[in-house]
Amino acid sequence: MPAAAELSHPRAEALDLAEVLAALGHPVRLDIVRKLASGEATFCGEVVPDLPRSSVTHHLKTLREGGVIRQRPQGRKLYLALRRDDLELRFPGLLELVLACRSRPLDSESDEQPL
Repeated sequence: MPAAAELSHPRAEALDLAEVLAALGHPVRLDIVRKLASGEATFCGEVVPDLPRSSVTHHLKTLREGGVIRQRPQGRKLYLALRRDDLELRFPGLLELVLACRSRPLDSESDEQPL
């Protein structure tokens, strides 16, 4: 895990919509964001305990660099928090919309047709 001084977080005014959406575009990262939506900072090992550490590190780095989460080292643990206020300031309503949507598979009885 990188040292605390190496953890960079983009400034709220520098958040880019394409980077935020790319960070949210993976099911594991979207699940992490949903778990962090309660507002409480969470230890990274509690968020996705069943994934290999290398995968967790990759997903958390993508979310952090995309501006979706903040990582804060405390002792030997790394705590995560959703950047809800920053995202709301930069892209009003986006996070709530993403959190409200549930992905569902298309089925033959659905009105939606695949492209």
